[in-house]
Amino acid sequence: MGLVEVVLEYITVKSVIVFAVVAWWLWVAVKRFDESIRLRRLAPGTRGQSLNAHLPGGIDFVFKAVRGAMSHKNVDFWLDMLSKVKGWTGEKRILGLRIVFTAEPENIKAILATQFSDYGKGEPFHREWHEFLGDSIFTTDGDQWHASRQLIRPQFVKDRVSDLQCFEAHIQTLFKTIANGGALDGEDQVVNMDADGKVMDISELFFRYTLDVATDFLLGEDVKSLTTIKQEFAEAFNEVQRVQNILARAAKLKPFVPLFTFRAGLKLVAVLLAGRDTTASTLSWTIYELGRHPEVVRKLRAEIIEQVGLNREPTYADLKSMKYLQNVMNETLRLYPVVPFNVRLALKDTTLPVGGGPDGTLPLAVCKDTPIGYSTLLMQRREDLYPPPWTYVPFNGGPRICIGQQFALTEMGYTLCRLFQRFERVESFMDEIDGGKPLLKAEIVLQPGDGVKVAFYKGKDE
Repeated sequence: MGLVEVVLEYITVKSVIVFAVVAWWLWVAVKRFDESIRLRRLAPGTRGQSLNAHLPGGIDFVFKAVRGAMSHKNVDFWLDMLSKVKGWTGEKRILGLRIVFTAEPENIKAILATQFSDYGKGEPFHREWHEFLGDSIFTTDGDQWHASRQLIRPQFVKDRVSDLQCFEAHIQTLFKTIANGGALDGEDQVVNMDADGKVMDISELFFRYTLDVATDFLLGEDVKSLTTIKQEFAEAFNEVQRVQNILARAAKLKPFVPLFTFRAGLKLVAVLLAGRDTTASTLSWTIYELGRHPEVVRKLRAEIIEQVGLNREPTYADLKSMKYLQNVMNETLRLYPVVPFNVRLALKDTTLPVGGGPDGTLPLAVCKDTPIGYSTLLMQRREDLYPPPWTYVPFNGGPRICIGQQFALTEMGYTLCRLFQRFERVESFMDEIDGGKPLLKAEIVLQPGDGVKVAFYKGKDE
């Protein structure tokens, strides 16, 4: 009998299981020991405070996080977690992986700007989102990211952004859909343009409107979403985002999840995502809040009348000079930042400025490949901080600051100005739906989870 046969004769299922468990335990122990040494070298004794969880592997933490995401109560979950740790920065080991979470301005400033080269999207993020966004500015780092950014930069130069005729053509169609109470059944549908007071989900119209503007601005031809009741392109775009969001959250389960291959110009999809969803969601939140604050509408309209009047189309300079309009948009972006939760990966052994030690004031040691989750939504709602610098970054900051920021602000400003040239007031019907507490649907971008049911009214003499 050979040696192999002798060994196999004495191997049992129990011994194999015991060996596997011991080997796994030794591997974890060695990995933890190596991590501890590296952390001590980076910032001695400055781990972060542990976020609240009780079960092994942070299973209960994961369950609560997923439950919060599925019920659109991410904000409540993360606010409860981070407000209990000093420095608004904590860490948790989830299934063996150390993850850091923060809503601290100094840390977000470091991630986005002052230590930009230390943090990036990382290979896991690129792998999880590549099917949808390809090698675009949203998924890459280093030279590849820089090349992608340079490729689309010419689309957003000032001369293009300040040409407002693209917006005007589509705002007229938006007015027609508002008078109709919803999307049109063809461009030639006859609508009584004097009608007002129809209750509609303006959020749904804004997503159609911004898709038309984005495709027209970027491609020279729009998809006519506002004039097509059943819009296959927009519906497909939404469905791909929904599926991709699920796949990204279930990254570790990906081998067990049926995969879909998305065939599209992926860099174009990335720009369309930014051009449609970000602006539409912010416009929706703006009208949501204006419907609850008629006194703000009166002040906003007074400024519009003083600066532009009720009939003249505003210029780029007009929009920039209207301070109250700018403040309305800025406050909306503070309360409802487009990307409420974000993540970066440590590209090398490094630190964060604060969050370490028992009081959260010491540097926090971060090993290479540690995920860092951060929330502008929580940070921008912290009453103890706002409004010092780096507590308001709705378009991110540093080298990765949103390349389409001025386009988005111009489109939003122009749309709001033209809306309240035409309408004197907006009435909200959301209290009976959400009781005054909006449902924050935080997927890729932050959207109103229940839509925005409102009606617009013209002035008596207009």
